[in-house]
Amino acid sequence: MAVEVYLNFNGNCRQAAEFYAEVFNTEKPEIMTFGEAPQHPDYQLPEEAKDLVMHTRLNIDGSRVMFSDTFPGSPFVEGNNVSLAFVSNDMDLIKSVFDKLKQGGTVVMDLQETFWSKSYGSLKDQFGIEWQISHEA
Repeated sequence: MAVEVYLNFNGNCRQAAEFYAEVFNTEKPEIMTFGEAPQHPDYQLPEEAKDLVMHTRLNIDGSRVMFSDTFPGSPFVEGNNVSLAFVSNDMDLIKSVFDKLKQGGTVVMDLQETFWSKSYGSLKDQFGIEWQISHEA
């Protein structure tokens, strides 16, 4: 699979994804909000997060571009709101890539099972590049 672009927004992700869908004449984006995701029993989701976009994607001329809003309180710097997503169905490859990228970098979230992936993790590599590593069946 290809390395994909992941764009983060500061509360206006829905507007941006719909705009890009129109610009590039793609399908209307299917949007999942933070409020629609399974909630952790020990953590109350802040009201201001419920309608924010947790994930959506567009297919733009053969490239998959993914989008989300940043979670309230998370850092957001316009212009630095891009990460690269490595998505594969090869679990051994995912572990290898993650282990190599984290050397000299900073792990944000260790590889772990989530409700959307058998294995997902995120990190900033030694060069300051943000990566999201994910298993996709």
